[in-house]
Amino acid sequence: MSVFINILYICTVKHSEIRNRIIETASSLFYKNGYNSTGINEIISKAGIAKATLYSHFKSKEDICLAYLQFKDATFIEGIEAFTTSKPKGETQILAIFDFLELFFQAKDFNGCWCIKTVSEIPLDNETIRSEIQKQKNGFIQLISNLIRSNLKNFKEAEINSLSRKIYLLYESAVGESHLHQADWPIKETKKLCKAIIS
Repeated sequence: MSVFINILYICTVKHSEIRNRIIETASSLFYKNGYNSTGINEIISKAGIAKATLYSHFKSKEDICLAYLQFKDATFIEGIEAFTTSKPKGETQILAIFDFLELFFQAKDFNGCWCIKTVSEIPLDNETIRSEIQKQKNGFIQLISNLIRSNLKNFKEAEINSLSRKIYLLYESAVGESHLHQADWPIKETKKLCKAIIS
């Protein structure tokens, strides 16, 4: 019985490793080249797997796209949460959102916002991917709200909701404009704007 359990465990681990390899490969290709410009065969080739292997993990390219979005979001939320909360309490933790973005911009593979890139490529009636992106963006707004609650004491709940959306819009603008201009001045300027509205 223990031999069977060990075999089952090894198979489960291997299955998970292959799935993760597909997601990481697709994520790199989708983010760099775009969702529509990346074909299934390219993912298969880069991941070093058979077509049947890919389809045993994902039923469609849309399913891979959802996994890609979830992978990018989980990595982003974990990273920005750890980064901001490592800073001194107060305004600094909130402004650190933009410091995190500057580090992201400086990374060699920075290519703007994966969500906006993806939503611009899908048909208007693709509710599945659009809903996933909306959920992720709302999750980021919630993270900002939590930072405000933890660090600013003079705001009521309704004011926190409004303020977190304003900071979110500043951040999203900074991502898009820094990508467009290939410069970090949009990040620096939006950080100043953020400081002005929270001080």
